[in-house]
Amino acid sequence: MNRRRLLAASGALAVAQAVPRSAIAQAYPSQQIKFLVPYSPGGLPDTVARVVARKLGERIGQSVVVENRPGANGVVAAQALMTAPADGHTLLVTDDSMMTINPLIYKNIAYDAKRDFLPVSLIATAPLFLAAHPSFPANTFQELVALVKSKPGEFAYGSSGVGSTHHLCMEAMKAALGLEIRHVPYKGTGQSVPALVGNQVSMVFSAYPSLAGFVKNSQVKLLVVNTAKRSVFAPNLTALGEVIPGFDFAPNIGIFAPARTPAAAINRVADEVARLVREPDAVQTFNTAGIEPIGGGPADYAKVLEREAERDARAIKAAGVKAE
Repeated sequence: MNRRRLLAASGALAVAQAVPRSAIAQAYPSQQIKFLVPYSPGGLPDTVARVVARKLGERIGQSVVVENRPGANGVVAAQALMTAPADGHTLLVTDDSMMTINPLIYKNIAYDAKRDFLPVSLIATAPLFLAAHPSFPANTFQELVALVKSKPGEFAYGSSGVGSTHHLCMEAMKAALGLEIRHVPYKGTGQSVPALVGNQVSMVFSAYPSLAGFVKNSQVKLLVVNTAKRSVFAPNLTALGEVIPGFDFAPNIGIFAPARTPAAAINRVADEVARLVREPDAVQTFNTAGIEPIGGGPADYAKVLEREAERDARAIKAAGVKAE
């Protein structure tokens, strides 16, 4: 009898413990949602986060605020997310490098991308364009390849820093085509693009908004885009995927939740984002910023992250970057 009572009591306790979590998931969202961004205001993830926050708040009846938590290559924001309640009210909006590149180049990183976080939504992608100085003798990508092969090591490119997407994209391209181009790392595109305009380096990969004004004033010229297919922003420009089968190095921006966040909360956010990024005003806002909306769900995003991790590992090996 005592044993039966104990089992019954245990079962009742388990049900009681399950109810709050289930209730939270069903009532989601029950309070303000916070988007953590691991970079300073004005960057690509921050821009995407603010567009989505405004429109998501309109759709779900709760305010969505953006909180910038820059520092330590995303570690500050990651730790803030890991210590937040896993109820879907604190989320991370970031580019994929935090999940696919950082774990490969930092030995003692303070988070495990697969263990500590869950992919929620692949919001958008932002292609990078290879721009060259007007004095650079090549005017097409095919001419660039021929020129660099005829003068190996003579030309230099700028990047946003060692291990950045811009750096790894160029190294992956170099490895695929057998090119020798010297690397000059800078601290972000705020330095690398002006270095290109000043002819301190011959070329850089960068997002369209940071190049558009210089292209318009004939201070730089675009040679190729780092995507599998041609970009809507420059449809006449060759895509690297046309030259190198399977090549696609465009940065993605997505949403992540703490591990153990209820599936109902994750699916609600994913469904709403998939709808809002297709609204005409959102598309226009994104496109003005050089961003192409996607709106992929958790399962699709997980597959993308897996492919990116494999791609980035190959690029890091090609670049000779050692984990620190």
